[in-house]
Amino acid sequence: MTTGLSRIAEKAKADRKVRFTSLAHLLTPEFLLETWKQMNRRGAGGVDGETMQEFERDLEARIDGLHARLRAGQYRPPPVRRVEIPKGDGKTRPLGIPTVEDRLVQRAVARILSAIYEQDFLGCSYGFRPGRKPHQALRALRSHVVAGKVRHVYEADIRGYFNHINHDWLRKMVAHRIADPVILRLIGRWLRAGVMLDGIVVRVHEGSPQGGPISPVLANIYLHYVLDLWFERKFKAWCQGEAYLTRFADDFVVCFQYKRDAERLDRILTKRMGKFGLELAREKTRMLLFGRFARGQMAEYGKKPETFEFLGFKHVCGVDRNGKAAVVRIPSTKSCRKFLDRIYEWLRRHMHWRRRDQQRELASRLRGFYQYFALSHTLPKLFWVLGEVKRQWRRAIRRCGQRSRSHWAYLEAKSWFHLPHPKLLHPAV
Repeated sequence: MTTGLSRIAEKAKADRKVRFTSLAHLLTPEFLLETWKQMNRRGAGGVDGETMQEFERDLEARIDGLHARLRAGQYRPPPVRRVEIPKGDGKTRPLGIPTVEDRLVQRAVARILSAIYEQDFLGCSYGFRPGRKPHQALRALRSHVVAGKVRHVYEADIRGYFNHINHDWLRKMVAHRIADPVILRLIGRWLRAGVMLDGIVVRVHEGSPQGGPISPVLANIYLHYVLDLWFERKFKAWCQGEAYLTRFADDFVVCFQYKRDAERLDRILTKRMGKFGLELAREKTRMLLFGRFARGQMAEYGKKPETFEFLGFKHVCGVDRNGKAAVVRIPSTKSCRKFLDRIYEWLRRHMHWRRRDQQRELASRLRGFYQYFALSHTLPKLFWVLGEVKRQWRRAIRRCGQRSRSHWAYLEAKSWFHLPHPKLLHPAV
């Protein structure tokens, strides 16, 4: 973090009520250049078609020109390019891709906002925050269940969260900390920029398009006030037992000691979300018996405890090697299917590649899958995924012809041909 951001972060931490009236002076050419070095060079182009490499060819001049327009108040964000990203089950997620220049400005402002709001965000929030990752959220959730008096879990889903953020409420929330008119004007322009659909600019009155660097920060600010702060400071005071919130972006679960507290949250949360233009997806929102005592309680009725999914894992009430109650996390069927579908599509498009090149790509993708999912109790499922990848690869090779040198048995004898096996990578999570 630069010296200027460090001072702002210290001031925000020291006084939680201070409003920052002068922040735009941080958007210097040096700050923009530093921000550029932190950006992903493989990012796609926006509506103007310009790539990261093209922008970088005359980087200093482009940044100087951008800084001059920002200082004069003449910068106007262009609309974002809308693309649809598959999310499984035949559904898609809209993604808004800003131009390279706009992405740079968004990233710079996002750094400033993050330096301030990181001092306000609560410990129950893990998504899109520096130094925080999904495994920490999983560890916290497991700790609540195993070490706390948790007996019930409330699993919720916000319908189309990023598309339904209310702009008026968001501006009010940002204004709690930000009073710099330049920064507020930029945020307002990004919210009103609209999207490009088939060459036509469509203006939007709600939502924050996923894909821009500013969107995750604004989304976190919104749920910080709508959910996190309200839950910790107000709702927990109404609870008769223990209650724990764990949130990663717009995905969250709440653990309760008593069922009546979970039922109260279900009643109140619908109204709370509605006040801010959000809606719970009732088909994905439910309460279930879960925790250290769930197995024994359900065994009395000859049933097994229910399970729930969070951050790609199915959570199961189980036991460890010593027979003590434990939370068993297994890669969910949906997560495995999405990964295997991507493998299938890649093999279909690259079935004529050299076998060595195919092996390198498949090995890289498997290692990435293991890196996230290799928790305790997950190895059997990961070996199953490995077997499915081998089966798909074998089918792809056999489609290419029946020559003996293409046969699976011949290739398996080669030392370079084998795919990596999974191993436990996160024993402490």
